[in-house]
Amino acid sequence: MSKEYKGRRIVVWPVYLDASASRSEGRKIPLRDAVRKPRVEEIVEAAKRLGLNPEVEEARYPRSWWENTRRILVDKMGSKLSTLKALALEIRKIREEKRRLRYT
Repeated sequence: MSKEYKGRRIVVWPVYLDASASRSEGRKIPLRDAVRKPRVEEIVEAAKRLGLNPEVEEARYPRSWWENTRRILVDKMGSKLSTLKALALEIRKIREEKRRLRYT
């Protein structure tokens, strides 16, 4: 991420929101707020709904540098932790809407 965004945007790796990952593996938010196996597409959709202007970049997560992954840059709303929690909550809402649509 370039210096021009410093302080205004944050990097979101999917593992930050992943309930199946431990803290030592990179999860940043509490387990009760996390979602299981979030996909980049879900994070982007949640960020769009929250008005966070997401950008997807190809990158390697430092703790698992051997895997090709993607990260999402989003505008910061409050602290990084509160932004991550808001994204996870929005992903839960998206999943619930899709679940409801499947059963109607």
